[in-house]
Amino acid sequence: MMKILKNNNLRKWWFKRRAKYNIGLLISGFISFNLYWFLGELLIFPHDESFDVTLFTIFFQSIAYFVFILIVNVFYTFGYFVDKYFNKNNSEEFRVKLFNSGFGVSMFIPFLIPILIVVQYFIEYY
Repeated sequence: MMKILKNNNLRKWWFKRRAKYNIGLLISGFISFNLYWFLGELLIFPHDESFDVTLFTIFFQSIAYFVFILIVNVFYTFGYFVDKYFNKNNSEEFRVKLFNSGFGVSMFIPFLIPILIVVQYFIEYY
C-alpha cells in the first residue's frame, strides 16, 4: 500500500511540473527563433541574400518545433522513471536536481540553431 501511495505522489509531482516545462519550451522556442531571425539578417543576409524568413519557413519551423516538443516530452516522462527506479531514498533533492537538469538542457537545445548561425558566419564570412 505504501509503495502505491509513493508512486502516486511521485507521478503527481512530475505531472505538476509538466506545464512549467512545456511553457518553458514554448518561450525558449520563441526567443531562439527570433534570435535566429535577427542573427541571420544581421550576419548572414549581407553575404548571402538567399537567407530569408518567410511565412513558409515560419510554418515549417513551427511544425518541426512541435515535433521537437513531442520528443522532449517523451524524455520528460523518462525523468519520472529515472526518479522511480534510481531514487531509492525518495530524496526530494535528487528529484529537483533531475528535473532542473532536464529543464536546463531542454531549454538550451533550441538555442543551438542561433549558435550555428554565428558559427556559420565565422566559418564562411569572417
